[in-house]
Amino acid sequence: MKLSPNIKLLSISVVVLLISASQINAQYNFKTEKKINCTEVKSQDRTGTCWSFATASFLESELIRMGHDNINLSEMFIVRNIYKDKAMNYVMRQGKANFSQGSLSHDLIRMTEKHGLITEEAYSGLINGEIKHDHSEMEAGLKGFLDGVRKSKKLSTKWKPAFTSIIDSYMGAVPKQFMHDGLAFTPKSFVETTKLKTDNYISLGSFTHHPFYEEFILEIPDNYSNGSFYNVPLKEMMSIIDYAILAGYSIAWDGDVSEKGFSAKNGIALLPEDAKREDLFTMPGKEIEVTQENRQSNFENYSTTDDHLMHLVGMALDQNGTKYYIIKNSWGEISDYKGYLYMSENYVKMKTISVMIHKDGLPSDSSKRLFESE
Repeated sequence: MKLSPNIKLLSISVVVLLISASQINAQYNFKTEKKINCTEVKSQDRTGTCWSFATASFLESELIRMGHDNINLSEMFIVRNIYKDKAMNYVMRQGKANFSQGSLSHDLIRMTEKHGLITEEAYSGLINGEIKHDHSEMEAGLKGFLDGVRKSKKLSTKWKPAFTSIIDSYMGAVPKQFMHDGLAFTPKSFVETTKLKTDNYISLGSFTHHPFYEEFILEIPDNYSNGSFYNVPLKEMMSIIDYAILAGYSIAWDGDVSEKGFSAKNGIALLPEDAKREDLFTMPGKEIEVTQENRQSNFENYSTTDDHLMHLVGMALDQNGTKYYIIKNSWGEISDYKGYLYMSENYVKMKTISVMIHKDGLPSDSSKRLFESE
């Protein structure tokens, strides 16, 4: 039986509509379960300072939670202090230490305790009309200078101010005082005014090569300061993350973003069973199941490394009910999500190196297990 032209046209239209409907249903559709107030997305530009952007954003959310208006903190004020701290460590260890742009969240907290904080308006780290950060040349120059210094048979006292002068040439000098809301502050007095208490913030990880419920030194290159982390089982780490977010506490997240299932451009991070499927970032699919064992194996064989720090600010569900975490990135307002991305629960389980959290964001049972012996 031959179909009339009208019936053929109708059939083609139905097929097109079905395909279109299928494509619409294939798109990720997220429903926000919890979103914590945070400041606007920034860009770290051509620098390896994600740790400062992520943790400064984390503290900005903490300030909002504590009742302050949005405060735009200077990431580069902390960065320059870390360069100086790393320089001392590098020289004293005669070059047998890490000197690079990377660091971790606890380093920002440590420098806040030591040097205070300053606003972005008062110190941007940009000079001479610059609009983007680029530390490539500066880092190379600083490293070359330090390598020359450490070869001296006897160090003078001149190298420290000379090192600072290099930083000032690239980033500008820090003002001794700055204005905020009509009042004059030093970096230290500003922190005192905000009531931020640096000893309220702790770092957590989940690794079987260290005892659970004890502090340990995390063996990653950017932990140059030998910061300590509390070790908890994977299931408990995830429970802590969920509890904190639902209770209104955001989290500074450190992890691996080198996976094929991670796409800042698409605003999605997944741990797919088939990373080669063409619809990876348009259709939800099966993911790898994560256990304490395969997570540990990934860490020990370098499949999971310390690549990037971001700010975890919420939770969402896709159309299949799969849990995702809402992540604020520091690569500018890219993707349809304007600089945010949705990271699946399985991705977080497998690829988290550590998290930083306020102590009050811990469930009571976790708090007792971690601190009852202290």
